[in-house]
Amino acid sequence: MSSLSRDQVAHLANLARIEMTDAELDTMAGELAVILDSVAQVGEVAADDIPPMSHPMPLTNVTRPDEVRPGLTREQALSGAPAQELDRFQVPRILSED
Repeated sequence: MSSLSRDQVAHLANLARIEMTDAELDTMAGELAVILDSVAQVGEVAADDIPPMSHPMPLTNVTRPDEVRPGLTREQALSGAPAQELDRFQVPRILSED
């Protein structure tokens, strides 16, 4: 079982800019030790003959093929616009151009 000292936890908290009370430091030291032990157990199980993988289930690309399809004409697209100018949607100005 790995153990972290209270000073080590205080140093980590300082690096992360986390302010902790003495009671929180004591509690966190025990919790971080459990986490480190769990990670060490996973490291023991990993074998050299097992290739690393990004996902436990095989995934395939489920997107549709990129095919050209007819879309709206300019007139159809602009037909519902409340205002248009020069074959474009007209919207209120939000930035001033100097």
